[in-house]
Amino acid sequence: MEKHNGTVLSEFILMGITDRPELQAPLFGLFLLIYVISVVGNLGMVILTKVDARLQTPMYFFLRHLSLTDFGYSTTVGPKMLVSFVVDENKISYYFCATQLAFFIMFFISELFILSAMAYDRYVAICHPLLYTVIMSPRLCRVLVVIPYIYSVILSSLTILKIFTSLFCDSNVIRHFYCSSLSLIALLCSDTQEIQLIILTFSTFNLVSSLLIVLVSYILILVIILRMNSAESRNKAFSTCGSHLTVITVFYGTLFFMYVQPKSSESFDTDQVASLFYTLVIPMLNPMIYSLRNKEVKNAVCRTWNMCRKTCLIYIM
Repeated sequence: MEKHNGTVLSEFILMGITDRPELQAPLFGLFLLIYVISVVGNLGMVILTKVDARLQTPMYFFLRHLSLTDFGYSTTVGPKMLVSFVVDENKISYYFCATQLAFFIMFFISELFILSAMAYDRYVAICHPLLYTVIMSPRLCRVLVVIPYIYSVILSSLTILKIFTSLFCDSNVIRHFYCSSLSLIALLCSDTQEIQLIILTFSTFNLVSSLLIVLVSYILILVIILRMNSAESRNKAFSTCGSHLTVITVFYGTLFFMYVQPKSSESFDTDQVASLFYTLVIPMLNPMIYSLRNKEVKNAVCRTWNMCRKTCLIYIM
């Protein structure tokens, strides 16, 4: 049914995580800690993979961009969400809301396809080790990250254009802790069928196509690993892709949990928890997973720390 009586809004009010006063301070402390760890971990990974000479490989090139997208969409949402714990009404301007949604969509979609590129990289490394440096050339690596960035900017722009050129109703309360596309569509007075169809179509395409690349890559990897005669070779192959496999399991598992569950009034809190997990918790976990499960990263951290310490000592002396 078509809605009427649109109005021009100058700001929105974000509902936030909870309206219970006794939970405000503990949750603020918890999410602030998670966000700080996420920022330090992801920026640290970006710097480490850039400056360490032994990490100049395709795998760490993709890891650097994964950390950039993690930092990007967690920073797009995190600071404004933290504000909701210390103010009575967490207001966000019309244009800042559009900007937040634009950057969130851009970084989130980019992450989907960067994870797919990392799966393809692991396939080439395990199934075609002798041709790895030839196939995964610097040019191909750049193409595999530039295309997702361009595609995500186009899709983000289309979504923003469709939503923010429509008429909003009198209500400006967003039932979420950030400006999500579905929460904003619920406030529109104009017909939303076209916008919903666009979001559903592209969301399905993005999720299915990126996951398909991951699944095909790992099925081929599994076939090669099962054909290996040596247990040592199989263990080495599994350890090569173990970190990435853990990251995609957590990431896609959260997305499927969020979108497969039946929609009802009781599912609002569940949606909030799932959204918190993939906007703040997963960006915090990713650098931890790659650091704790990867000897090369741990060795690079030690080398960088020793180099910084020696440099400081030289300046002091």
